[in-house]
Amino acid sequence: MSLFQRRPTAGEATQFYTVGQSNVVLIVGLGNPGTEYDGTRHNIGFACLDAFTAANSFDSWINKKDLKCHISSAMLGDTKVYAIKPTTFMNLSGEAVRAVMQFYKIPADKVVVVHDELDIPFGQIRMRMGGGSGGHNGLKSIIQHAGEGIGRVRVGVGPKEPEQIDSAGFVLGRFPKDQQSHMGELTREASAILSEYSYGAGSLLAETRNFLI
Repeated sequence: MSLFQRRPTAGEATQFYTVGQSNVVLIVGLGNPGTEYDGTRHNIGFACLDAFTAANSFDSWINKKDLKCHISSAMLGDTKVYAIKPTTFMNLSGEAVRAVMQFYKIPADKVVVVHDELDIPFGQIRMRMGGGSGGHNGLKSIIQHAGEGIGRVRVGVGPKEPEQIDSAGFVLGRFPKDQQSHMGELTREASAILSEYSYGAGSLLAETRNFLI
């Protein structure tokens, strides 16, 4: 295969190849850019990714405008791990994910997305490979650009209280004080899950973890 490949035209199916690196994975934290969104439920993916990269001595974050994300990387065992936080807003997250997948030749089954999940109670993190978006706009965008074969680390932020509140307003709100006191436990558990995935060269088991005892 040549070193240079023709850029695909719009609407053209794209094949992904892993070149020169047998174990390469991409971990995506979802959130909205801007300090006004820090600490919100919708940005828990960013918070978990920050904890993971800090715990594993990743390179400093770099703003890659052409890839529409902040990106960092590290070697964990025999696996090259790329971590990204899209700089698009949530609904366009798939643009950044696809750009990075194409640039680094990463297939969809080696991509894991960390995101908030309203249908899972706070205190639980669930993992799985594949599936639909479940109404999550960030996942919906990623599936449109990369397909359903991606892995998910679903961080519970539910239940919605009060029930009549708008879902968008709820996830854009901040955690109450009693939940904020458990943020360290939450991000440590998410970091452990991502470390296990990375050192396992991209193996994500379907399971539920409880970080509140």
